[in-house]
Amino acid sequence: MGKSDKLAIQLAFDILPIDEKETRRRVEEYLETVRVYRHIGFVRRQAALTASPEPRYHGSTNATSRTTENIAVWNTDRAVQLEKQSKLLDLAMGRLKKAEREIIQLRYLEHEDEYDSILCGELGMSDRKYRRVKSRAIYILACALSIEVLIESTE
Repeated sequence: MGKSDKLAIQLAFDILPIDEKETRRRVEEYLETVRVYRHIGFVRRQAALTASPEPRYHGSTNATSRTTENIAVWNTDRAVQLEKQSKLLDLAMGRLKKAEREIIQLRYLEHEDEYDSILCGELGMSDRKYRRVKSRAIYILACALSIEVLIESTE
């Protein structure tokens, strides 16, 4: 999305400017998390129940450690969170145009290390158009997933 387009949208809707670099990083991190979840599933944490041969020298804290309980809660919560993220991404992807959806699908969700130059050739787009469409798709996903980062004005 060009700078003039973004400025026009910001002025028309009276919204704060978005930190593009941080927003892109968050969207790519979100997409990577969902891609890994869809390809290998959820990897559960395991409790290490082996006693340590090292003596522990510390004072009595009278606090009990609930390692197994904490791990079970984390496993349950994380599985639900990943499933929710995957469904939310599907809904957000439905809002994208066909070209935007194809770019996100091919670049981030199907192939691990697909280069942009190869993808724009496969999709029959010029490099400039590919980057413009990809930027717009990331912007829309960030807003749909509520992970955009706003630039705070220091006035």
